[in-house]
Amino acid sequence: MRLARYADRPDLLERRFEELTATTFPEFINHNEPGRNWGRLYTDFPDFQVALVDGDELLAEAHAIPVPWDGTVAGLPSGWDEGFEAGMTSGLQATALMAIAISVAPQQQGRQLSSRMIRTFVDNARSAGLSSVIAPVRPTWKERYPLIPIERYMEWRRADGSHFDPWLRIHERVGGEILAAAPRSMSITAPASDWREWTGFHFPSDGEYVFPGGLATLVVENGVGTHVEPNVWVLHRV
Repeated sequence: MRLARYADRPDLLERRFEELTATTFPEFINHNEPGRNWGRLYTDFPDFQVALVDGDELLAEAHAIPVPWDGTVAGLPSGWDEGFEAGMTSGLQATALMAIAISVAPQQQGRQLSSRMIRTFVDNARSAGLSSVIAPVRPTWKERYPLIPIERYMEWRRADGSHFDPWLRIHERVGGEILAAAPRSMSITAPASDWREWTGFHFPSDGEYVFPGGLATLVVENGVGTHVEPNVWVLHRV
């Protein structure tokens, strides 16, 4: 297995969405407003968009963007959307690497590749002279508890002291530190008809809905649905 920059492997870039993203994240995640600039990651920040490959087999990937951060909890972006925008447009000196996403091919689950990709974030930040990695983590099991506030969910622990959530647990096992909740990390607004297409779920009238894949509810008003996704900020020191 070895790491390859997508900028150096356009053949992998053509395959990555279908083989990795589409199998890792629900469809609606791909429709937030800042994400429309996703393509710039490969041209403007190529060193931080990497794939893990074995020959021509695409095993996993990691995406990140350098961002300005003063090192304080108060100075964190409100979440994924604001952090992504800051990396793209702020013009300020970057001091941290913000993890955007990790995807692992379904057939490669259980090989600790997600841990390896987290360490890749840290290695790339170190090589770039950045002091830390900050990640707005999307907790794996939060979709099972969409009505529980993220501030409560992030405090749940198992009897052995490890985190209740599998993805947060992995981050902690490789040295991550939970910093804060990001209750308004990502916002997605679209007609209810689009939400039906993305989720396979019907939204017959205005109201608040629990829906497949959502970490929180979808609020439909005048036929337009808005979902505000909560995340958890995790710090990895370089």
